Order: sequence, then structure tokens, then C-alpha cells
Amino acid sequence: MGKLDDRVVFITGAARGQGRSHAIRCAEEGADIVGVDICENIDGVPYNLGTAEDLEETTQLVEKAGRTMLARKADIRDLAALQAAFDAGVEQFGHIDTVLANAGVLLSNTKEQDPAEAFRLGIDILLVGQWNTIRVALPHLIERGEQGHKDGNIVVTSSMAAMLGLGNGRGGDDAYGTAKLALTGLVRQYANYLAQYHVRVNGVAPTNCATPMVLENPELFNVLGEYPHLANAMQTLLPDLPMIEPRDVSEAILFLISESGRSFTGSTLNVDAGMATRR
Repeated sequence: MGKLDDRVVFITGAARGQGRSHAIRCAEEGADIVGVDICENIDGVPYNLGTAEDLEETTQLVEKAGRTMLARKADIRDLAALQAAFDAGVEQFGHIDTVLANAGVLLSNTKEQDPAEAFRLGIDILLVGQWNTIRVALPHLIERGEQGHKDGNIVVTSSMAAMLGLGNGRGGDDAYGTAKLALTGLVRQYANYLAQYHVRVNGVAPTNCATPMVLENPELFNVLGEYPHLANAMQTLLPDLPMIEPRDVSEAILFLISESGRSFTGSTLNVDAGMATRR
């Protein structure tokens, strides 16, 4: 018996990093997966994003865990494409009960040319895209709640950098902090609205996490070199965890969406190895 038997989880940004980790961990607990990723690079994002091959690898890893994954290429900024992916998941599996709004990018860039353009890009991906993810699932989750199902869950990925107000005045970094903090407001609003339909809404705020978005992103380290106060502020409290692993975030999400987290809604959990306390 798994903690998520008979569940179906919709995950954005599933090709690699935290999204892949969430897909595998949920599958290990008995859930089938609908995984979405853009699978191409974006102008203005200063590192390579996940690929179609990465998304296929996630699918294979879910199957290795004994479950089924429906993979779709979609940009979370494209509401119609995201809706089509969600609807395809419902058609294949019969329902979707859990939504993980995980997709995101880092826009830290010492070569930023137009702060206003970078800010708009970041808000479009990191805030509007997450809002789109919630919106495409909303009618289905509400209908299931009205039918008596009590397993509805949404988890939105925020960030400790935003929670602690870490920035440097560049447009891309301003967008990241603004959007990720605004997501905690969406969590509270939708928690209030959806409780009547037995849908719980929570967030997670990871600290430094060992994903390609961080480890394969030279511009992030260039920015930290230029602003050493940020590198200091981003240190964790636990000496053995200067950087968490994606599975640490997956375990927090598993807690929130399983029966163990049934009393949690409207919360954003700091998965931060003590970063906030260190401050």
C-alpha cells in the first residue's frame, strides 16, 4: 500500500530537477503522473532548459517505479496548451486529483540587457504560468469535490530567496522575488476558496537545491560573485546541508498531499535547512 494509491498527479516542469523528483517519488507511492515541460530553451533565460529527451527519461523512471506517466510538451505561459495537456491526463486516467505547480526559471544574469524585458519575462513564467497551472485544473478539482471526493490538492513552488527578500536590483531577479512571494498569496487565496470543495492548497519554499537550474547555470555563480552579500545570505544553518537535494522537496510535498498532511492548507513550508532561522 502506497501513500498515493489511486491518485493522479499533474506536474509542470517534469523533465528534470525537482519536477522529475516529484514524479518519481509520487509514483513510488502509487500515483500515476501527467508530466508537462516546455522542452526547449527560452530567450532571456541564461542556461539550457530541459529537453524532450529529459522528459522521456522521467517517463521511463516513473515506469520503472511501477506506474504510468503521460508526458506532454507545453509552455506554462500558453493556457490553451496547458489545458490540452491537463485534459489529456483526465481522459487517460479518468481524473486528476493533485496539481504540483513546479515549473520555473532563474533569470539571474550579469549580461542582462533590458531590465524591463527581463522583469516581464519572469513575471509571465513564474507568476502567470503558475496561475495558469491552477486555472486549468480548477473546474475538474471543484467538480470532484462536489461529487464527494476529498483528495484534492494543489502545491505551488515558491522560494526561500523570495521569502527572505534577497535581490540585487536587476530586472530578472526582481521578477523572481516578486513572483515567488506573490505565489504565497495565491496559496492563501485558493486555500480559502477551495476548502469548501475539499481541495487543500499549500506551498513549498526550497532553499539552495542541487538541480540543473542551479548547478548548470554559470550566470548564477557570476551574479553571486558580483554580489557576495547574496552568497552569504543564502547559506543554510545545517553544516551538512549547504544545498538540499530535489528529493528533500519531494518528501515535503509528499507529506502535504498525503493523509499525513490532511490538516494543512494555506501553508507554505520552508524546506530550507534552517536558512530562515540563520537570518
